[in-house]
Amino acid sequence: MKTNENRTPATAPAKSPAPKAETLLVKDGESPWTAAEVAELRAGMEADVVHLRQEIKDAEQEIVGLFRDGSDGAGNDQADVGSTTLERYHEATVANNARDMLNQVEFALSRIADGTYGACESCGKAIGKGRLQAFPRATLCLSCKEREERR
Repeated sequence: MKTNENRTPATAPAKSPAPKAETLLVKDGESPWTAAEVAELRAGMEADVVHLRQEIKDAEQEIVGLFRDGSDGAGNDQADVGSTTLERYHEATVANNARDMLNQVEFALSRIADGTYGACESCGKAIGKGRLQAFPRATLCLSCKEREERR
């Protein structure tokens, strides 16, 4: 069976157009998403992707520098080594958090592309435009998120 990687451009399936903004799910009483609102969300998330990738790169470079400079050798007492270890741990945490956020943003962008943006992953109901405009990476409606946090 041929995969997409093995297909030539002539035999590759045509890309489906992005869903229309008004087809994205909204709560009862909310106005449908406009193309401008979706474009604004998408632009903000795409800027977040660039920022997060740079943050990850910077943190990884800092970790490499700390490993290179912070070995337990001549001139380094236990306090210096401990401090360097703490700095490495901090930078690793920053990088991991940025990776998590990057994955969330990329997932939100893929949901916009496939037309499922705005639907709660748990119950399938609308998340709500206000919640998504405040927190575009949200995948759960408010009631499902509250239920998740009580566990």
